Amino acid sequence: MTQSRRTFISASAAATVGLATAPAAGQTPAQSARPVFDVPPTHVAVAGSGDVFPVRRIYCVGRNFAEAGVATGREPPFFFQKPTDAIQYVPAGSVGENPYPSLTKNYHYEVELVCALGSGGTNISVANALRHVFGYAVGLDMTRRDLQRTLGDEKKPWEVGKSFDRSAPIGPIHRSDIIGHFPNGAISLSVNGALKQEARLEQMIWSVAQLVSKLSEAFELKAGDLIYCGTPDNVGPVVKGDRIVCRIDRLPDLSVRIV
Repeated sequence: MTQSRRTFISASAAATVGLATAPAAGQTPAQSARPVFDVPPTHVAVAGSGDVFPVRRIYCVGRNFAEAGVATGREPPFFFQKPTDAIQYVPAGSVGENPYPSLTKNYHYEVELVCALGSGGTNISVANALRHVFGYAVGLDMTRRDLQRTLGDEKKPWEVGKSFDRSAPIGPIHRSDIIGHFPNGAISLSVNGALKQEARLEQMIWSVAQLVSKLSEAFELKAGDLIYCGTPDNVGPVVKGDRIVCRIDRLPDLSVRIV
């Protein structure tokens, strides 16, 4: 067999079994590769501009407000994550339609201050943490509480109770260089006009700066990360038809209707 024929057969065999060919000159494999389908990015609008904030990761912190009548020690905060498609962006002044999810009969609200990062790193000091904050928004950590509790009791991961479609409604992000930071201020939630949650941001066990610092000990934080900073006590259930209104001083209301 001639050399040219052997070369042709070898190249044909590689193509037949799907072996990758070398990238074109000057290209890396990543540059020459083509995605097999498009996955739309997740964005949240930046208030007062035509800009959008690209969401990379969503971190949430548990038990960051002392429950009424319960002594809370200074134990380290614990974190969990939601996927980016948990985001449901609700423009200011509008009412988002939040679908009642499957598999649950106990769907709960949790109003939260959301911190949006414009830069990141690891082992960020508390003193430098706020330099990485791009802005803030009002958010909801919606929860399939019955699933979360059942799985927790069984000592199994309770991701299915927290990390589902549209479980993280959020309003527009307001830039911190314009609106400032949020060391204090009122936070509240009402359902059908009845006040359900009410607290002050200064009652958070761990401040925004401390949360960023602690989180950076476990993960490399980057631009595009969102941190849901915890909810006051008195979380509770909603049913189809209920309207939730979330309020944080200096930010526009976040309003959703359960459908």
